[in-house]
Amino acid sequence: MKRILFAIAFGLAGLVGPALPREVYTFPAPNGESEVLTIEASADLSAMEPLIRDFQVLEPTVSVHFADSLTNDVFAAALRACRSGEVFADLMITSSVDHVAKLTNDGCAQRHESALTQQVPDWANWRNEAFGFTFEPAVIVFNRDLVPQENVPLTRNGLVELLRQQPDVYNGRVGTYDITQSGIGYLYAFFDAEQSSVFGRLLEGFGRADAVLASTTGAILDAIETGEVLIGYNLLGSYAYARLAAGAPIGIVLPHDYTIVLSRAVLIPPHAENRAAGERFLDYLLSERGQTVSARSAFFFRFDSPPPEGVLAADAAQGATFYRPIVLGPSLLVTLDQAKRRQFLDDWQDAVSPQ
Repeated sequence: MKRILFAIAFGLAGLVGPALPREVYTFPAPNGESEVLTIEASADLSAMEPLIRDFQVLEPTVSVHFADSLTNDVFAAALRACRSGEVFADLMITSSVDHVAKLTNDGCAQRHESALTQQVPDWANWRNEAFGFTFEPAVIVFNRDLVPQENVPLTRNGLVELLRQQPDVYNGRVGTYDITQSGIGYLYAFFDAEQSSVFGRLLEGFGRADAVLASTTGAILDAIETGEVLIGYNLLGSYAYARLAAGAPIGIVLPHDYTIVLSRAVLIPPHAENRAAGERFLDYLLSERGQTVSARSAFFFRFDSPPPEGVLAADAAQGATFYRPIVLGPSLLVTLDQAKRRQFLDDWQDAVSPQ
């Protein structure tokens, strides 16, 4: 029986479905409220709080309402509000950039241009309507106390061989996203399938190893910390590094064959009540100050810097880690095509949940 960590009692029947409960937080204005900024996101509070509080140092009369949902749910709510002409938020933030591509393509984002937006790499800026503001690699995470150094998989093929050669150790103790529940998990898997010749073998390996599935990076990291799971695949590097920096007994690998990178995206919905505040926070995220806070306290990786200390990247003598960014643009729309999505999910489930 396939184990699912923190499973959600909700079947993803399509792109839009009933929203699940959100976690909502309020950051009162330090110097008395003159305006409110509302952010709907799929981003951990621990990552966003340093950015919000530093923004309030610059904007001490702005209160911030921040809501965190799963990627599929924030997308569903944004699309529903856009189609009905309802207010959704002043900003939307999500790691599922395919959802952002759909929203932007459907006219559900407002154009914003500034000196800071012009500095965003071309692959992370679509039509000045959606912007990437983080540099987030998909990583392999392992329990440092329980996985011997010689077993640490540095490539996808290395992980395949490890699962094949040591089923007595790793069966039921390798984890990855449940891509039927996680938007970012689906995106990573879809992109992996296009990039890697060993992806099919990897899925078969997960099936044989009775892989543990979860809807969030946090759930898999929790299981790795406790030793219930020994290795996690395709996890968000920023969340993993936050655990490492806090003292968790984990190690992080940027896969040496190639490392997928996404840039968490931000957009201004069409019916924002406080567009001006949304624009100021967006520019803050792109600014040198915002990027510095992000690298120090929130997402830990930057466009223009090497990986933080303690992350296993490709040996400098062998060349830099081969980053493959997920381009924010119309090519992402294919990941949301209903027929292709259904077929991909069916193939994935057949592979990871063999009868």
